[in-house]
Amino acid sequence: MKSLKTKATVIKQKVVIPATPEEVYEALTNAKKHTAFTGSKATGEAKVGARFTAWDGYIYGKHLELQKGKKIVQEWITTEWPKDYPPSRLELVLKKVGKDTEISMTQLNAPAEQAKDLEEGWTEFYWNPLKEYFKKQVKPKQK
Repeated sequence: MKSLKTKATVIKQKVVIPATPEEVYEALTNAKKHTAFTGSKATGEAKVGARFTAWDGYIYGKHLELQKGKKIVQEWITTEWPKDYPPSRLELVLKKVGKDTEISMTQLNAPAEQAKDLEEGWTEFYWNPLKEYFKKQVKPKQK
């Protein structure tokens, strides 16, 4: 029989996005832009203490710390979380690298049994669509 106590884990990822830290911050915290790059409804506003949803309500949480173009810290949970399991703490640190932005992501207190799915989900449902979103935003060079 499976234990009712779910183990916690930490997920860390780094990714480079072809946009400025300010643009990446806006895409991640502005519900309209978040909806545009994921293709699924997001709600909420970029204010500390404000609640948000993403992926049609699959992800939900609260903004704990916001530093425009630098850092996003959220209380973060999905509808697939184990029953009575507390939210994870998601920390996104944005750093300018040339013309791009490096995102250092740390998700603390994630359910260990979901770690593999969460790791793959970040790449498939966030990092890859975010890269594509900004590649499409590239404006042609002036002649």
